[in-house]
Amino acid sequence: MASNREVEIKFKIENIKILSARLKAEGFRLVTRRTHEMNMLYDQPGQALRQRGALLRVRKYGQKWTLTYKDKGKQGRHKSRREIETPVERGQALVEILHELGFRPGFSYEKYRTEWADGRGHVVLDETPIGNFGEIEGPPRWIDAIARRLKISREQYITASYGELFLQWKRATKSKTTQMLFPR
Repeated sequence: MASNREVEIKFKIENIKILSARLKAEGFRLVTRRTHEMNMLYDQPGQALRQRGALLRVRKYGQKWTLTYKDKGKQGRHKSRREIETPVERGQALVEILHELGFRPGFSYEKYRTEWADGRGHVVLDETPIGNFGEIEGPPRWIDAIARRLKISREQYITASYGELFLQWKRATKSKTTQMLFPR
């Protein structure tokens, strides 16, 4: 897997405590304890990035800021797309620069993320306003092997983005909210 290629699946989590215990039993180590994460997607007027299936994201994860570009990629059993990512020292300054360049915030979503790793890939547990989801990210064969060990069937694989999952949730609940944020 190329270092700038993201390959992953998501899945719905029924019980975070049980899944965490299963990860530990399978030899995963806790990399990051439950940490708040805020994500803001940016685009230019006319939504040129969105129209081609790409995104520009500013993420604040705990105290760390990251800028990420993702292209449309390919969806099969796994979601695979090019990802270019860099840490940012001063996140608020980056937001101001993007604004000056004509980029505007669009969709925002937040979650609490816990990260686990085994040396080959990552499993993350995300608590979101629309439910709890896991992600398995790594080489395709490893993803399938870990999913089997965690008792996640291929029918449970989700390749939708959080933006797409949010739109599905909105349709199902008839919610009028426009951002995937926890109630304040």
